[in-house]
Amino acid sequence: MKPPKSTRNDVFVQYKLWLSTISGEGIIGEGRIKLLQEISDKGSLSAAAEALGMSYRKAWGDIKRAEELLGYPLTEKQRGGKQGGRSELTPAAVRLLEAYQALKKEVNRNLDDATANFRRRMNE
Repeated sequence: MKPPKSTRNDVFVQYKLWLSTISGEGIIGEGRIKLLQEISDKGSLSAAAEALGMSYRKAWGDIKRAEELLGYPLTEKQRGGKQGGRSELTPAAVRLLEAYQALKKEVNRNLDDATANFRRRMNE
């Protein structure tokens, strides 16, 4: 059975937000933001990767690539010990997370207005 067709009132605007280099290479998007948040919450890159269902190698590579593109470290690592290693966000990474979340809120507010204008125009 086919899903019902959308009407013009059932149309929604979706978007993906990411920061990129001047050449368009992605630096930070939702996936890496979630990874940074999980590192902050769990105190470990491996625990963050596990929570997100990704391999440690991919998580490490994503963080490393973002650090290369940004030009500053995102995590501080402590290896081994009795309780195992730990990772925490650098102050720059905390600012990046906060700035990204504020940017996303602002984009969402503007998108809500733009969507309302779109629907109004569709119903004229």
